[in-house]
Amino acid sequence: MQAKSRPVITLDRVTKVYPLQSGDVTALNKISLSINEGEFVAIMGPSGSGKSTLLNQIGCLDVPTSGTLTLAGREVGAMNDRELTDLRLTTIGYIFQKFNLIPLLTAYENVEYPYLMKHRKNDDTGHVRHLLDQLGIDEALSAHKPPQLSGGQQQRVAIARALVNDPAILLCDEPTGNLDSQTGIQIMEVLAQLNRRGRTIIMVTHERDIAAYAERTITIRDGRVA
Repeated sequence: MQAKSRPVITLDRVTKVYPLQSGDVTALNKISLSINEGEFVAIMGPSGSGKSTLLNQIGCLDVPTSGTLTLAGREVGAMNDRELTDLRLTTIGYIFQKFNLIPLLTAYENVEYPYLMKHRKNDDTGHVRHLLDQLGIDEALSAHKPPQLSGGQQQRVAIARALVNDPAILLCDEPTGNLDSQTGIQIMEVLAQLNRRGRTIIMVTHERDIAAYAERTITIRDGRVA
C-alpha cells in the first residue's frame, strides 16, 4: 500500500451557496479538511446535510463559492472548464448509487467509453476485458446491455468503468444503496481490495456497517464537519 502521509485532497474554508428565489441556501459552510493518498474515507450525515454537495466539490462537478479546494496538487478554482474536464477524466473515477450506465450500450461499451474519451480510440490492449474479468463480468455478460443485468452486475460494470482510466481517486455516492445486503457486502469487499492496493476512496453512505469498511468517517451536519 502507498504511504498515507501526502494530502491528495485539501479543502480550506470551502463554502457552497446556491442562490434561490426564496433565499440563498448554504450547502457547505467553511469546511476545512484533508484526505491523504491511499485513505479510505466515509462521509456520513442526515439527508440534506451537504455530504453529496461535498462529494461533488471533490469530484470537480461543481466549484466552491468561496474557499480553496486543492486536488492532486492543483487548485480547482483556478482551472478552466477544459482543465476540469481533463482532471475528471484522468484523476477521478465515479461510482454512483443508480449505476448511471448508458442503457443503449453493452456492458463492455460502457466500460470502454471513458477510455475512448481519453485516448480517442477503442481499446486494443485488452485492458477493458481484463477489468471486466477481474470484476466477474465474463464475455457473455459483457455483451448484455444494463437493463439485462442484475443490480450487482451493473455495479461491477460501473466499478470497471470508474477504473478504466486508472484514476488515483475513487468517489462513491451510496455505492450499495440500490443493492441487497449480500451483494452490497460483495461490492464493499471489491472497494476494500482496491484501497488495499493503494487507491484513495471517498464514499458517501448513510449505513454505519458500510462506513465501517473505511478507515476514517467524516460526519457532515448542516454543511459543517460535525
